[in-house]
Amino acid sequence: MMMQKKDEDTDGDMFQRIDKSTVLQEARAFNEYPINPKKCQQILTKILYLLAHSEVFATAEATETFFSITKLFQSKDISLRQMVYLTIKELSSIAEDVIMVTSSLVKDINSTSETIYRANAIRALCKITDSSMLQSIERFLKQAIVDRNPSVSSAALVSSHHLFNKNKEVVKRWINEVQEASNSRGLATQYHAIGLMYLIKQHDRMAVIKMIQNYSSGLRSPYAYCMLVRYIAKILDEEDIDGNARGLYEILEGFLRHKNDMIVYEAARSICNMKNVTSKELYPAVSALQLMLVSPKVPLRFAAIRTLNKLSLTHPQAIVSCNLDIENLITDSNRSIATFAITTLLKTGNEASVDRLMKQISGFMSEIADEFKIIVVDAIRALCLKFPQKQTMMLNFLASILRDEGGYEYKKAIVDAIFDIVQSIPESREFAFSYLCEFIEDCEFTKLSVRILHLLGAEGPEVSQPSQYIRYIYNRIILENSTIRAAATSALAKFAIKIPELRERIKVLLNRCLEDVDDEVRDRASLYLRILDNEELCQKYIVNENTYSMNYLESSLQEYIEDETLRKTAFDISKIPIITKAQEKSEQLRIKTKTAGMLASSAMNSAREPSPKKSAMSEIIDPQQQYAMEMEAIPQLAALGKLFTSSALTPLTELETEYVVGCVKHIFQEAIVFQFNCRNTLNDSVLENVSIVMDIASQDDENIDLLQPMFCIPCNQLLYDQPEKIYVVYKRPQQYTPSVTFSCLLKFIVKDCDPTTGDIDTEGYEDEYQLEDLDLSIGDYVAPAFIINFQKAWDEIGDANEVVETYMLTAATSLKKAISSVVEMLGMTPCENSDIVEDRASTHALLLTGTFVGGIPCIARARMIYESSTGVTLELTVRSPVRAVCEILSNAIN
Repeated sequence: MMMQKKDEDTDGDMFQRIDKSTVLQEARAFNEYPINPKKCQQILTKILYLLAHSEVFATAEATETFFSITKLFQSKDISLRQMVYLTIKELSSIAEDVIMVTSSLVKDINSTSETIYRANAIRALCKITDSSMLQSIERFLKQAIVDRNPSVSSAALVSSHHLFNKNKEVVKRWINEVQEASNSRGLATQYHAIGLMYLIKQHDRMAVIKMIQNYSSGLRSPYAYCMLVRYIAKILDEEDIDGNARGLYEILEGFLRHKNDMIVYEAARSICNMKNVTSKELYPAVSALQLMLVSPKVPLRFAAIRTLNKLSLTHPQAIVSCNLDIENLITDSNRSIATFAITTLLKTGNEASVDRLMKQISGFMSEIADEFKIIVVDAIRALCLKFPQKQTMMLNFLASILRDEGGYEYKKAIVDAIFDIVQSIPESREFAFSYLCEFIEDCEFTKLSVRILHLLGAEGPEVSQPSQYIRYIYNRIILENSTIRAAATSALAKFAIKIPELRERIKVLLNRCLEDVDDEVRDRASLYLRILDNEELCQKYIVNENTYSMNYLESSLQEYIEDETLRKTAFDISKIPIITKAQEKSEQLRIKTKTAGMLASSAMNSAREPSPKKSAMSEIIDPQQQYAMEMEAIPQLAALGKLFTSSALTPLTELETEYVVGCVKHIFQEAIVFQFNCRNTLNDSVLENVSIVMDIASQDDENIDLLQPMFCIPCNQLLYDQPEKIYVVYKRPQQYTPSVTFSCLLKFIVKDCDPTTGDIDTEGYEDEYQLEDLDLSIGDYVAPAFIINFQKAWDEIGDANEVVETYMLTAATSLKKAISSVVEMLGMTPCENSDIVEDRASTHALLLTGTFVGGIPCIARARMIYESSTGVTLELTVRSPVRAVCEILSNAIN
């Protein structure tokens, strides 16, 4: 055994020491006769090793080597021939005149003796063929697709899949052969044939639906069925389960009764992931997953509990019936399954079960790795926000695990959870601060200590006995490193400013900091001692409630760093918008709430240590920020000022039409920008001078003349499958918020284009394309605003300007649809999960907040009663500091 291990190490060393020039000299052996198969295989292996390790081959070197390799086709050795195919494919992108080897590959494709030659020869031939030469090998590929040998047919189908991007029109002509291959007895062949057929028909929705219906039964391959399930899910994701889509849902539900576990799981997972799915539609999928929870197969149990865990984020009540089976998984030997089980129970359990769950978690935490502990901590945070009465127990638990051993990401997750609890449940501050003070006494992570000290300085003075924290903060100045000492100095200064009776005592501590060895600590102490007795300076430098827009500042700094012209001058901080800290918290909460499901799903599906360099939150781009950055790069739009809010994308065409157009409405202080996202789906034509003509189709406003078109920024050229943007700008008075419907016409010049070469004709003709009407409603003038405590905000605004209106929503067939309609019409943001309603509920209260254009806060409460005979009765109450805003919003329901 030792000798064998030594030989393996020797082989590895041999490849690590190889040199390109030496290998190229050895490649001359390919010209020798007779051919030595073993020797040539070793040389080819070295070449592949160099290519895999990014060794750069010059074009001349690659070409010479390539044609030397072609001489090895004379050998009948099967292993050598396989290596030849592999090396030819790797060198084809570097060498010149590789098409010269076509005859040898075609000969192998037509071979009747060795099947292994044919499949590999097809892969190599398709790799070296460019789009202009595809028609010359079309006959061979069509024959191979319908070949009786499954390996040959699969090779041709997969190769055709890759060739589809090179020349779609040629591959589309093979649809009959692909359909014939889908009836093959080979499992892989059916799977590849269904995939290629969908690729060919993907832009024809009705053809895809017909394909799904034809192959919903009778297939042998479970992989093909899974592919069909995903196609069904994609279609259902684009429309509601009504009308034509109802049949597809029934097919999907039928797969839940398939004998193959993989197909059953794929169907159940797809139903659980559908948008706007009801509890009735979820029931069969949840039942199928519940059966998997008690399966003896570990992968099935893991897949089922992971899917239920994700579903618990959006439909916790739908899986309550599974709780007993899920509880049994807490003791599962697989720790991943146990982690998903406990976090699912935390999300679906009621207040009465919290105590029992927390006891089970206590013994569970020591048995799992940090990445799973983070998932549990996040679930506990959500549970505490759901049941604020249990805050003491939750904080005790978080404090106990905070004292345990763990890495930075784990401790950061716990601290973040405590911070969120403090922010959402103000009465928990004293308990939380005491635990955090104990933690920083023995914290090994500088970043966490600095964050905790900052929180203590910002909110510590507001508790009943703030002086108790002074000792903990000053201990950090005595015992910690310079970064923590500087943060502690700032925290002390905030206590001195906000609590005058402690000011003199804190001055004594700050005077001691003047002798610190670190410049930063001394400078901070000196600054605070200088301004503590000057109320105006304190308000300006310490208590200042304003800050810079961090998203805007980050993007501006990034642009400044990347642009050499900008770097020649000093960075101008005056151009960065200033916002209040309350606005900053609201924006952070909005982004966090919007992406919570995404982050949780990402964490659940990954069992790796999170990167310390970049958090998941930093990778998420806010669409509004992205829109603002894009428009600032266009001088005409940059002159309009700061973007207030942007709507969701409104489709103006069907997805299957030749031109796909959608619109995003951007509201500025005195302008409205309509951004039209356009895509050309015809590969044989190019559109030039593309513009949008907008006309007012209908309106109920006598002052509509105040809304005036300013200019249009057209698209110079719209190539095939390359999205472009067109901007149409209207001017409006600052206090004017019209509701209007526009008719939209797409105008352009059409020029023919060769799909193969990309050559565009010089002559063209003018044409136009009618789009669907576009509505500009009151909801478009409202920006989302997130608040922590709705009742507090409701009481603060007061009822001085309150407006109450009552409506009959006869078209709403359920409370769920009524809520969706009201949210869309008002453009406001649901608070405290009030947009979630049980399927059979007959009454509901929807809580909404927002900011009206001009920065005016607004808040609304919508009480609803549903009766099957009359629909939904809505009582809408709107409050705002401005009476006109209340009247506008209360009249926005139609």
